Amino acid sequence: MALSANDALWFLPFVLPIAIWVAWSDMKYMKIPNSAVVALVVVYAAVGLIALPIDVWAWRWLHLVLVLGIGFVASTIGLIGAGDAKFAAAMAPFLAADESGRFLMLFAVVLVAAFITHRGIRRLAPVRRALPDWASWTDRDFPMGLALAGALIFYLVLRASDGVMAIRM
Repeated sequence: MALSANDALWFLPFVLPIAIWVAWSDMKYMKIPNSAVVALVVVYAAVGLIALPIDVWAWRWLHLVLVLGIGFVASTIGLIGAGDAKFAAAMAPFLAADESGRFLMLFAVVLVAAFITHRGIRRLAPVRRALPDWASWTDRDFPMGLALAGALIFYLVLRASDGVMAIRM
């Protein structure tokens, strides 16, 4: 069952600050705090009980388990960082299984845009002077939390705007 506009509106105010925190932390320290992952899971647990039908809410916990398993394997073989895997797993319950293809396409677009933007901005001397201690400016790895958090925000905003557009028509 797809996330309705109303559901997205319930989640968005709680998810937005966590996603911004994750993106900022990953760019500054190249780490996604476990407390941010736990906070996102708590938001799904609490707000999801209000926003979603109980059966949908309960079944979506399997998304977390499945993505955590895939992320563990990907992290173990060095494809992604452990924090990225955990945050992706915490994001998973917010997404309907039937929207996974669309979300992955959205994530791909956000990932490319985030990568190009990050790599471009880190070359700017004024930015480097303003934020000299950000690890992602010099690290060879890309702060995937920037793309993961961005994709989750865009997904919820797009789902919420579907309802706004429907109301206006």
